Amino acid sequence: MQSRPFTYLFTIQYLGLRYHGWQRQQGVKTIQGTLERIFRHVLGHEDFNILGASRTDSGVSCLHGAFELFLKENLDHFAFIQAANENLPSDIRLLDGILVSADFNIIQDVEAKRYGYYFAIGEKPHPFLSGALVYGGKELDLERMRTGAALFEGRHDFRRFCTQGKQTDDFVRLIRKAEVTPLASEQDFWPKEDIYVFRIYGEGFLMHQVRRMAAALFMLGKGEISLPEIHDALISPEKHPFCPKAPAQGLVLEAVTFRKI
Repeated sequence: MQSRPFTYLFTIQYLGLRYHGWQRQQGVKTIQGTLERIFRHVLGHEDFNILGASRTDSGVSCLHGAFELFLKENLDHFAFIQAANENLPSDIRLLDGILVSADFNIIQDVEAKRYGYYFAIGEKPHPFLSGALVYGGKELDLERMRTGAALFEGRHDFRRFCTQGKQTDDFVRLIRKAEVTPLASEQDFWPKEDIYVFRIYGEGFLMHQVRRMAAALFMLGKGEISLPEIHDALISPEKHPFCPKAPAQGLVLEAVTFRKI
């Protein structure tokens, strides 16, 4: 018998600018830590547990992420979302919630994740946009960047495009699609011109992988590296990173989908 038999899957969005990532950490403000503090207030107890689908890094934002909430008792999740949103900071919002079966696993049942790295070119954008957007400079060769993004598609060893943790020994990941595209009018809170996104789909990603891939594309767009150099880095046995990390605030977890609900 599980100690907390009721499991709810919630979707969430947040601006990561003020937070040291998703995971609870001692002495710093995180998304998980903030949720737990507010949930204790809303529920009136602390007999619950939270498990996120993705542990975003410090400064990284989220448009449609997910987490599980484990409870001992049944929950009116509609009323809970309303109460939580009234008490959460303005840069965190719960979107939806459903009761899921006990065999659902928010980590193992992920079908795909989609990240977007948002950037502007041309005239420097308004500073108010800097929380989830980076400035790529006056000019970038977008066609070269699109060609470079396509090199990442498929199954590759990304050891030179990540930050290697002590517990990581498998650097092979499958990238289903990688593209550079105008943001256009997908989200009405962005300006309508000169905003682009490096968008990437995959089942899972290594530490800082998308940020290092984005940095490589920026270097490519500025003429600092070549397409063959990116290709060679994907098959190189070397371990040191091929490029630096792009700034965290440009990265957004756009979606998480699951094999079963």
